[in-house]
Amino acid sequence: MHRNRFINPWNSIWTLCLLGFVWGNFQNSLRAGEEPFLNKQVLFEEKTNGYSVYRIPGIVVTAKDTILAYCEARKLREADRGEIEIHLRRSSDGGKTFSPAQHVAHMGPRLPRNPHMPKSKRGKDMGGPEEQTVNNPMAIAGKDGLVHMVYCVEYARAFHMVSKDDGLSWSDPTEITYALDHLRSELDWQAIASGPGHAIELNNGRLIVPFWLATYEENAPLRKAAGLIFSDDKGVTWEAGDLAIREGGEPNVVQLADGRVLMTSRSSQQRRLASYSENGATNWSKPHLVEDLLEPGCMAGVVAYPGRDGISGSVLLFSNPHTTKRKHSGRQNVTIKLSRDGGLTWPLQKLLENGPSAYSDLAVLADGTILCFYESGETPPKIKRNRDWAYANITLARFNLKWLTQ
Repeated sequence: MHRNRFINPWNSIWTLCLLGFVWGNFQNSLRAGEEPFLNKQVLFEEKTNGYSVYRIPGIVVTAKDTILAYCEARKLREADRGEIEIHLRRSSDGGKTFSPAQHVAHMGPRLPRNPHMPKSKRGKDMGGPEEQTVNNPMAIAGKDGLVHMVYCVEYARAFHMVSKDDGLSWSDPTEITYALDHLRSELDWQAIASGPGHAIELNNGRLIVPFWLATYEENAPLRKAAGLIFSDDKGVTWEAGDLAIREGGEPNVVQLADGRVLMTSRSSQQRRLASYSENGATNWSKPHLVEDLLEPGCMAGVVAYPGRDGISGSVLLFSNPHTTKRKHSGRQNVTIKLSRDGGLTWPLQKLLENGPSAYSDLAVLADGTILCFYESGETPPKIKRNRDWAYANITLARFNLKWLTQ
């Protein structure tokens, strides 16, 4: 059992004063003559290179300011299960040009299908018996120059690998599923998935990777939850933190200016769920609905804007479809939102993509350029599919704060 820590009220007052000071400097920086800009480019296009669609984007900026943009490359069909690989593209010039797509996972032996998959989901939509699903990639851009990637295979096993050369090459994958076994006493999970999106390194060097866990047993006391795993030795060993959001899914995390960690999660209540932890692993606060964050049942992106004052986490950026329509065909209008109070409110919002758009992730370059990597498409779709959604490409948007705040 974890002890609750005493929270000094003067710490909260100091934090509010700090945020006010930072926000003032932040606003002044926007008046320095910088012109607003926004540009977009499709990095992964459906029906190219032998793949049906590309989905589930993630993006990080490394310590050397290299952009790593990655996703699921779905080879034979659009479904969440089937022959799926993780592909990655790199840019070392701020996103102006990118390398060709690289297949980075899973590079180990092919693994068996998830034995817990319900019979009702073992049809054509789930892929053939020889197909392998590699799902939910999450990268961490370490402050020491290492890049970590965690992903799952068959929604059943988790793996970790490391790059020492900014994503050009990767170590052999190491299985880390053991870290989640600790949570079986609370949720006897039959399916797991990291994120998706990106994971983070805290100021103290701790690596944290959000996960969601689920069981297919209809009568289980808890059927799904959002939590995380963490490492205090640069990814050599991993362990599970506390379950943060019961009945949550597809969580993301960000560290605030005062050191706390915010987790947000999908919900079934038309608003995003949020919870806070002092150490990014345990003693999560009671989840609450965030009124400004509409929830269509879709993954979202969140990132701390570093700020020219060097204080990261004082300004947060968030991206998701600004709608409460829960059908896949209703996912549209990815919007960028800004918070200056640790994610309690998001008063500034601006539409990024007017039309079909869904999963998204965020990152920030050293010069302050914001990157949103998101699923996109056209209405009506150029290519007929078996499903009623139109997003099958992944687009990179580059913009600055002046564009967002003008």
